[in-house]
Amino acid sequence: MATYYPDLARLVRDQRERQPDLYGHIDFGRQPYRLATQPGVASALPEWVAERDPILADPLVVELISTATMLGDTVADPLAAASAERSVTELVAMVRRACREGIEAVEDAPPELVRFIAAMEATPEWLDMELVREGARQARVTAALLAPFLTRGAFLATFTNTYAALPMALTGALSGRRAARRVNETANFFAVTTLPGALERHGPGFEAAAMVRLMHSMVRFNALTRSGRWDSETYGVPVPQVDQMPAGMINLYLLSTRVLRSGRTRFTDSERALVEFGRYRCFLLGLPEDLLPTTPEGIVHVIHARAALLRADFDEATCGQLISSTMSAYLRPGNSRVDRIADAVEKSYSKAGFIAAFCHGDRRAARAMGVSIGAADLARIAVTAPFIVGRFLVVLRASRIERLRPALDRYLTRLVRRRLATYGNPEFISDAKTYTPAHGA
Repeated sequence: MATYYPDLARLVRDQRERQPDLYGHIDFGRQPYRLATQPGVASALPEWVAERDPILADPLVVELISTATMLGDTVADPLAAASAERSVTELVAMVRRACREGIEAVEDAPPELVRFIAAMEATPEWLDMELVREGARQARVTAALLAPFLTRGAFLATFTNTYAALPMALTGALSGRRAARRVNETANFFAVTTLPGALERHGPGFEAAAMVRLMHSMVRFNALTRSGRWDSETYGVPVPQVDQMPAGMINLYLLSTRVLRSGRTRFTDSERALVEFGRYRCFLLGLPEDLLPTTPEGIVHVIHARAALLRADFDEATCGQLISSTMSAYLRPGNSRVDRIADAVEKSYSKAGFIAAFCHGDRRAARAMGVSIGAADLARIAVTAPFIVGRFLVVLRASRIERLRPALDRYLTRLVRRRLATYGNPEFISDAKTYTPAHGA
């Protein structure tokens, strides 16, 4: 019985009533095996990150994570289910047009699309768009100068746990060229949302968020309706909201840990702008407000709690294959000598970032998961770091000088657009024909 988050629990229960064909066979009153709420159970929270027992002793956060583990997307899922009668291409075209021109521009718009767009337009009361614009301006520095060298490594983090990685493995979307496409689509989304005006109602970031939501819901729909390919008693709901939180909040988590380590408990005005930007982006992706804390301690606590309640498991056939295919994927648009050099440099930084952030610098642990860093990688980093890291630090410091901001912002915006051209045109689709059977952990 829900004690602290009754509204969130009601959303979870309503899924079965509103979409019996999709969720009717799932017992939402039963915890899936992936949810580890007992002490002494190995979880996805490393000991060097935080202690698990204090988290389990907090009934509020345990209920929050447990509930959100069974929550899909109550407005995007019905739209994805409409693919049983309409083609995915038609749905994508309607969503894009509704985002660009408004729902009234879509002829004979299905009610599922009307509700979906209305939910994204219903901005929360807490939203301050001026803060969002300022946060996007700050985020452009990282998107333009650092993100291209870190996205692959961050993307790999999703695949270190069988229960979180399985939906991607099920789709068959991370083998060969599809691996590169998914990484580039992820990079494209986070980059495009930092452009000036991108998160406004008719901006490209708003549209990208809608497309990501539809893609995730298509994964849920296809996973749950392909008989025998999804074990809900083990895995719960495919791509639950709690699994989307780390990707959407990773930048705020890193910011919050820096704030707490400095001895502060509150964000500065400048940091609050980044938080507002990140929270609104997560709202557009469908995350409930309960998963979007506003304080440094709250953000760190909820991210740690999600890991503490996720049962540990690394299946070589699932996680290992996903990591291998993603690490070997070629992300550049061409095959020139410059492209090949850039790809090699990016891979070296991604390996180093993954080992530092998710393996506590332990190369042996990283190697066991399929990520090895060698002398050539370290040499590439040593040669390029003075320029890549140095330029980032110089621009970051200069961006704090108000009279330099207009020129710097034009420069960064051009760089982000150049990155977007490199990432290619995102499709944000999930093709059920590529799906493969899922096996219980």
